[in-house]
Amino acid sequence: MRRTHAEADARLVVARPRLPVAETILPYLQRIDEARWYSNFGPLLTELEDRLSQRFPEGTRVITVANGTQALALTLMAMELPAGGLVAMPAWTFVATAHAVLQAGLVPWFVDVDEQTWSLDPAALAARLSQAPGPVVGAIPVSPFGRPLDLAAWRAFRETTGIPVLVDAAAGFDTADDARLPLVVSLHATKVAGAGEGGFLATDDADLAAKVRALSTFGFRGSRDSLLPATNAKLSEYTAAVGLASLDGWPADRLRFLRAAQMLRIGLTGLPQVEFQPGWGADWITSVCCVTLPQDAADAVEASLAAQGVDTRRWWGLGCHASPAFAHLPREPLDATDRLGRRVIGLPFSIDLTSAEIGRIAAALRQALSAA
Repeated sequence: MRRTHAEADARLVVARPRLPVAETILPYLQRIDEARWYSNFGPLLTELEDRLSQRFPEGTRVITVANGTQALALTLMAMELPAGGLVAMPAWTFVATAHAVLQAGLVPWFVDVDEQTWSLDPAALAARLSQAPGPVVGAIPVSPFGRPLDLAAWRAFRETTGIPVLVDAAAGFDTADDARLPLVVSLHATKVAGAGEGGFLATDDADLAAKVRALSTFGFRGSRDSLLPATNAKLSEYTAAVGLASLDGWPADRLRFLRAAQMLRIGLTGLPQVEFQPGWGADWITSVCCVTLPQDAADAVEASLAAQGVDTRRWWGLGCHASPAFAHLPREPLDATDRLGRRVIGLPFSIDLTSAEIGRIAAALRQALSAA
């Protein structure tokens, strides 16, 4: 099908989120109208948590929270780590991870990632612990843009070092199915299964789950007495309605994301300089497409793509540590992170990416790389 002039001239945006349409949410809204229960762990939220828990082994508790950042912060608080202690975390992550650590009264310690996996290596971290600038009381490995982590290796790290581990799998909804380490997933509108805002903790630790629940609702635990300093970070029934509609559509949506990713991979086959994350669009899916470009080419490629009407984004910038808010925090040498920050860009990607748009991305990249 030929594109119209308007389609050809329109900017190709880097992200085009899509939540469930009104007709799929309506039955849940009608249930809210009938029950007249709008927040405070109503029937829809209870159903959402139950359905999310079914994605994990029996015995897993799922606790929903207002967003993924709050889920991380409240879980760290519930873990009762020593105040002011260091939490080892990758510099190659979104700023939310560091904000959550600070909110929990702890100190991020920025550690370099493995350049091939884009994630912390538990063995390398274990070897660096003796050189940490203070007591390390926790570790947060991050699933980079949804790529699965070696959770068995992280469980071994916890057993060997005694250091508690919290997994930041904000973009990892597709493959999140193991709660033997506490794991947080985002339900933001930009994620593959969104609810607009929201996130959840999945854990097999019933006591930890109960503490996070209390921390998210004024410190209440079965009474109107506030038992501990806490906050209000609940999800409403309306957010739960969107989340339930997302779960209803997830099997079909996953196939559409896979199809779009595989089409994009095929479309860029003739550009070996553009490297996808291993397994992206084959073994796992996510809502963004991040690629690695040749060293020192990213700036010129982005400028050329922008001039051709193709938007890009450095989703994690040059790394979390580069933000002014974290300039004072301790860090290891971050050579791999610095190289990734200079080489990784986000290309346009969405669940409904068309073959015409893929052709446009490929042609723009070809032109940009030839000039870089």
